[in-house]
Parts: sequence; C-alpha cells; structure tokens
Amino acid sequence: MNLKKIALGLVALTSIVTLVACGASSSKDTLTQIKDKGTLTVALSPDYAPFEFQMIKDGKNEIVGSDVDLANEIGKALGVKVNIQAMDFNNVLASVTSGKADIAISGISADPDRAQAYDFSESYYKANNVIVVKKEHHDKFATIADFKGKKVAAQKGSVQEKVATEQIKDASLVSLIKTGQAINELKNGTVEGVVLEEPIAKSYVEANSDLALSGVILDSSATDSYCVAMPKKSDKLKKEIDAVIQKLKATDAINKSVAKNFKLAQEAK
Repeated sequence: MNLKKIALGLVALTSIVTLVACGASSSKDTLTQIKDKGTLTVALSPDYAPFEFQMIKDGKNEIVGSDVDLANEIGKALGVKVNIQAMDFNNVLASVTSGKADIAISGISADPDRAQAYDFSESYYKANNVIVVKKEHHDKFATIADFKGKKVAAQKGSVQEKVATEQIKDASLVSLIKTGQAINELKNGTVEGVVLEEPIAKSYVEANSDLALSGVILDSSATDSYCVAMPKKSDKLKKEIDAVIQKLKATDAINKSVAKNFKLAQEAK
C-alpha cells in the first residue's frame, strides 16, 4: 500500500513538473520563441505583385516581392532563418492567431478592428486605393457615381472589400478569394471594376493591355498603410521589427524594393 502511495505521488509530481515546464514555455514572449526555434515563419498571399508574387527562377517556382525582401531583412536582424508560408489572403491573419505563422506580411492594413486582435508594426508603405476597369470602358468610369448599379470586385477579407462597401455604396460588391480571380471576372465582363491598392493595380494594368485605371481614387487616409501583423503582447518583437522598418525607410530601401519588384513582376509575366 505504501509503495503504491509512493508511486502515485511520484506520478503526480512528474505531472506537476511537466505542467510547470509547459507553462514556462508558453509564457515566453514571441521574440524569444522565434529565436529559440531559429526560424521566423511568415504568412503571405502571393498574388499581390509587386509585394508578393510567384515566378520561375532557375527552373523553380519561387515567392518573391518587396514584402519578402522585408521579411528577409527582419530575419537577418533577428538572426534567424525565414520560412515563407503561402496561403489565401483571408487565412493570413488567422494563421498568426493559430500559431502556424509568427508574423504576417501581405499588404496588411492595421485597421481598428484588426488592431483589437493583433499587434502591428509601424507603417512601412502607404498606397491609394483605385479601381481597375476594362480599357474600352475607361471613359464610362470617371466618378464613383458612374459605378451605380454595377458589380465591383474586391478580395475577400481585405481592406479593399470594406472600402468598396463604404465608398461605392450604390454598386454591388463581389468578394473573391484571390486577386487574380477578380481580374479574370473583370476581363470576362462579370464585374465592371476591381478595387485594388494602386501599386498592385498598376502591375495588373501593365501586364494586361485590355485593362486601365479608372479616374477614381478612393479615400485611403486611414486604410492602406501597410504594417507587419503579429500576435498580441509582442512588444519585444514589435520593437525589433520597427527598428528594421525605420532603417529601411531612412535609406528609401522599401520604395526601391517596390520599384525593383514591379519591374521583376512584369518580366515574369
């Protein structure tokens, strides 16, 4: 009987030690967790040239872009390897919540709703929102009012979806998972316009001679400053990432990266 009690006591003690160890591990801040494993896992949606897109390089499919350049700079500053995880945009932030990714860099804007669930870096890029239309219909769409009764597409889960709803109120919103889908719907005549950030819109227009930018520039004052998303209470990680962004902005490296990848995206199509 006494031996059984001793054995049970040892089992209980082992369980307590295990729980304490697990608790200690989970209590580590995000930065320490990343450095301990030696890898920074970055979630992004690679259909946003010039920020993230796919191209064939040396016979292999690679994900490149200015957001990838930024991720690599952050990894270098932290002294860890960078692991890029590609997914649909509406899963990008969710992957940070679930722990599948450490951070998300995918043309993400820190709107108030998102800021309740995530920490965000300082802004690294700001873009206007515009509407892509068929070139042959360009003269028909000079103002927001011209889209009354028309179908306008935006990427599901994006700020542009919200912008379209709030600023093109008399149009019908069509939410699609991928930007490429929205562009195809436009080319097929299913929708009359696609709401995109200006650099991404220009990339599609440059690659498609049948497309053009409408004369409409939507209000982007509080919507499209791109930031890095990370889990809540990532104070130490945020400080490190902000320092990287400040350094890159001081030398205009981010704008240069956007310009470089814009050209690269055109060569890849």
